[in-house]
Amino acid sequence: MIIVVGDLVTDVLVEHNGPLHPGSDTDAAIRVSGGGQAANTAAWLAHIGHPVSLVSAVGDDVSGRDRVAELEWAGVRCAVQVCPGAATGSVVVLTGPGERTMVTDRGASLLLDPDHVTSVITGAPDGSHVHLSGYPLLHAGSRAAGLAALTAAARRGLTVSVDAASAAPLRSVGAQAFLTWVRETGLLLCNADEAEVLAGPGSAADQGHRLTAHVQGAVVKQGAAGAVWSFRDRSVVTGRAHGVPMKDPTGAGDAFAAGLLAAKCSGATPEAALAAGAELGARAVSVLGARP
Repeated sequence: MIIVVGDLVTDVLVEHNGPLHPGSDTDAAIRVSGGGQAANTAAWLAHIGHPVSLVSAVGDDVSGRDRVAELEWAGVRCAVQVCPGAATGSVVVLTGPGERTMVTDRGASLLLDPDHVTSVITGAPDGSHVHLSGYPLLHAGSRAAGLAALTAAARRGLTVSVDAASAAPLRSVGAQAFLTWVRETGLLLCNADEAEVLAGPGSAADQGHRLTAHVQGAVVKQGAAGAVWSFRDRSVVTGRAHGVPMKDPTGAGDAFAAGLLAAKCSGATPEAALAAGAELGARAVSVLGARP
């Protein structure tokens, strides 16, 4: 069982084919779907048949009920807290060829209760893995819940991974603070921008080695250039990306995490786990939206 802790929101996906025109109109295709880094990873895990539970928070509103129903229908076990009086979070995703920008209202995600998180992880089956989206740590309202997930997993002796989430809020909280919060985590996942915030400039391998002063292992994702997994003994495993036409990069990292973690938790080698992550990431960029 993989227990994913983090955000469940509504994505408003805006797909524009050319540059945005500030102060005027830009043609786009717009659709609404489920989103949130943690929820996306959970959805991809369920899609490939791996047992998964999502720990998150939504508002007591139609949007929240719809988001939970979608995930349950997809096979995700939802340990989702409902927050009366709060609105379910939402994200406007501006996506064009090769890039995406997000405008975020975290909503009820900021109200995730540390006691709720602790209770779910304390009652998890032996041998479970906890995967924490970095977003709860990056916002003061939900930080206690993110830290509670790490503490509860440590008390249970469960393996843990953390996704660094997003470069801009990482800069806001500071690399040293974030690395202190996740210290001794088994695996840290970050993309190239996040790795530069946390480890400074350099090659992915060099960044990964610097990160292993704080965490036990680090995977630095480089998009089409593949990914590098660095270990404390200074060994490095390199994974290749799949060359596929890109329709939408939204959720690619979440799918990569799902593929890698499912393989790793099933006993695969780091090489095989990176390959599984790359395969699922390639499937994600081939479709519009962040979910299977």
